[in-house]
Amino acid sequence: MRGISGIVAAALLLAGCGKPAELGADKAWVRLPAVAGRPGAAYFTIRGGAQADTLLAVSTPAALRSELHETMDHQGVKSMQPTHDLPVPAKGEVEFAPGGRHVMLFDLGPGVKPGTRIPLALAFASGKKLELQAQVVGAGDPPPN
Repeated sequence: MRGISGIVAAALLLAGCGKPAELGADKAWVRLPAVAGRPGAAYFTIRGGAQADTLLAVSTPAALRSELHETMDHQGVKSMQPTHDLPVPAKGEVEFAPGGRHVMLFDLGPGVKPGTRIPLALAFASGKKLELQAQVVGAGDPPPN
């Protein structure tokens, strides 16, 4: 009996040693505009940590300005509108993808070309900051895998 209780105690200790959920992001990529001078768009996935948080801003030195946007569908007509912040649920996932949430990148630098990478800095209400390297693709190219 003593052996079984020892095994149960060890199992409970190991279960409590699991790494707590940590705020993170990955799968970052940028699509260049089809027309020079127009904005590009950045996409990525955020994984929520143990506590809910709020994404406040995304920036990059590769663009003069960036804005959080969301594509909306109103009676079959799609439009984009800026958002000022975005809740990230605890242990949830928030996806930035074509046709939905995205970051508009205005006035991209001339060195931003397909096949290069640019940094994206994500700032959260909790004070946490994440930096991602985003793969750049051309306007007609498929997203990176």
